[in-house]
Order: sequence, then structure tokens, then C-alpha cells
Amino acid sequence: MKLKRPLILASSSPRRQYLMKEAGFTFTVEKPDVEEVFPDDLPAEQIARYLASLKAEFFRPNLREQIVVTADTVVILGKRILNKPNDRTEAIEMLSSLSGRTHTVMTGVCILTKEQEISFDDSTQVTFQDLDQNEIQYYIDQYKPYDKAGAYGAQDWIGMVALKKIEGSYFNVMGLPIHKVYQELKTFAV
Repeated sequence: MKLKRPLILASSSPRRQYLMKEAGFTFTVEKPDVEEVFPDDLPAEQIARYLASLKAEFFRPNLREQIVVTADTVVILGKRILNKPNDRTEAIEMLSSLSGRTHTVMTGVCILTKEQEISFDDSTQVTFQDLDQNEIQYYIDQYKPYDKAGAYGAQDWIGMVALKKIEGSYFNVMGLPIHKVYQELKTFAV
């Protein structure tokens, strides 16, 4: 899709870049230099959208004609937020806690221009098969999921062997509800 303005994807995620490219968008990649922190009292279901807007604010002072797309994905298990694991031990703990259970993957998106800000989110319910420690350790050692919320990627080996059920958008679990992004960006099409 050809847009009236230059498009910036503010994400270093190869998965988001892949989804945007496959949806037909031409864009440049610029990573916002922000610390991904949120207020302790913010409800879990608002965190992804909050962080996407926080990333967009980084670009606001220098916006001219560009359209900036930011996103953030979190995994919610009960009331607990599982962000990106800091190390192998934390990744093992996260995947162990997801084993045999259903969790929510929530991605917040912000589309920013100098005239407007559009924010939305999408959620997907994901149910994992039971995983044993050998499977968890194999996945972590082979795929190094340290850049992924909840310590897993649905498109990786673990998604093929352990995702029992998905209710909602698969692409949202990959990190971007591309169907919603596409609909919003259509308003900027030539």
C-alpha cells in the first residue's frame, strides 16, 4: 500500500518488520530510545498501549510529515505481567509458569502524526500444552527468546509443538495486530 507520507516503524523487532513488509508497507526502521517502564498501579490490560504511546512520544518533537507506528507486546498470566526475560533463569521460570495454562497476549499500537495520535490494542488468548523441563531448556538454549514477551515466539519451535489453542489473532501473538494496523493506515493511502 502506498501512503501519502513516509512511514517509520519504530521497532527493532524482526517479526514486526516482517509483518509490515508482508502487508505491503514500505517503511524505515527507527528504534525509540526510551526506557520501557510503566506505573506500578497501571492495570495489566493497559500496559501494552501505555508503552506503545510512550515510545511514540519519543518521535513527537521531530515529526514533520512522517507517520510513526510503535507497538509493545506483553503477556499476562492472571494478574502478572511477563515482559522480556532478563536471563535464562527468568525465561525458564516464565515458560514453566505458562506450561499447561491459558494466558493473554496483548499488543498495544500507537500511530502518530503531527496532527493526531491513534492508539489501540488487541488481545489473544493462548493455551499451552504441558511442557517438561527438557523441552523448556531446549527451546531457550536453541532459540534464545530474550527479546520476546513471555519468553516465547509463536512462530518458533515452541509455537509448533506447544500452542494448544489460540483465540484471537495469531499475528498479535507474533507482536503486531497487523489487521488493525492495516485498517488504520488505509486512511493515509494515496
